[in-house]
Amino acid sequence: MGRHSDNSLQESRNQPTLLTSPTNTIPQDSRVRSQQFMLNLQDEICTALEQLDGEARFQQDHWERTEGGEGRTRVIREGRVFEQGGVNFSAVWGNSLPASILAQRQEAAGHEFFATGTSMVLHPRNPYVPTVHLNYRYFEAGSIWWFGGGADLTPYYPFAEDAVHFHQTLKNACDLHHEEYYPAFKRWCDEYFYLQHRQEQRGIGGIFFDYQDASGKLYVGDQTDSPAALYSQQVGTVSRNWEDIFAFVQSCGQAFLPAYVPIVERRQGIEYSDRQRQFQLYRRGRYAEFNLVYDRGTVFGLQTNGRTESILMSLPPLARWEYCYEPEPGTPEARLTEIFLQPHDWTNLTFVQKK
Repeated sequence: MGRHSDNSLQESRNQPTLLTSPTNTIPQDSRVRSQQFMLNLQDEICTALEQLDGEARFQQDHWERTEGGEGRTRVIREGRVFEQGGVNFSAVWGNSLPASILAQRQEAAGHEFFATGTSMVLHPRNPYVPTVHLNYRYFEAGSIWWFGGGADLTPYYPFAEDAVHFHQTLKNACDLHHEEYYPAFKRWCDEYFYLQHRQEQRGIGGIFFDYQDASGKLYVGDQTDSPAALYSQQVGTVSRNWEDIFAFVQSCGQAFLPAYVPIVERRQGIEYSDRQRQFQLYRRGRYAEFNLVYDRGTVFGLQTNGRTESILMSLPPLARWEYCYEPEPGTPEARLTEIFLQPHDWTNLTFVQKK
């Protein structure tokens, strides 16, 4: 544990910048409120997961960043349900954002920054229980601010009802704020969690968004002709301010437990053999590849001299690679790769019934 108590994490170096446009004004307590939400989200998730596991408890480490900032890393290991998982909180600040961020937001160059967020990856023991990821974050740099985040599911064995439940729960949270959020951010999630070198999706997706501010753009990604980009262009600009987007992010964060816990409860008791275990470890290898090659959070953490152990806690405790592996035709393993690891409208019951 670090030298400070958790109370120090509730205080940020709040240096608000009030803009001239009412829709783009940063509240004076923006840093305090966003940071407190991230702390609360970590607490709520960890409490519920410990109850769900029933045996293991989270080990907490409080760390400090020399350049400015601190965080709480909580890791659960060798549990009844969770083989390993982590739920991180951080709040960091400094003189300049790293290159990975400035490449996307050049207007933030030359400004001090503040960033806070909660991130989570859970690797269950039973191959029939899916791995899950969550991340929500907030950035300020001078007069620039934005929110980002999302949640996505990575099953090892395909259950349509699980996919429907996860997506529908996230959609319900999005629909509370704007009917175009889910269709835009679902498409963006499919685009982001994609292993280009494997030409396959990481899992069945969920929602993903970044650089959400008062500009009104839903998709602020690298592509111009992807499904997410084209859909966002069709929608056009959406009028919203800091408060609107913060409320949306809070709804998304609070939707995680209702989206994931019922799936764990349905699948945790299914018996499995070494075949299912070996396939789980093989697919975990794909998860590790994505996190080490593409994940923005990993890149940001390393470029800002974050705590390496906390950054890499998203990796599975065990994984395997097999040269030119091909699942046997007609098996559940083949169904996962042939059907489930393709972008689908998981809230469309007609599609699910056909599969």
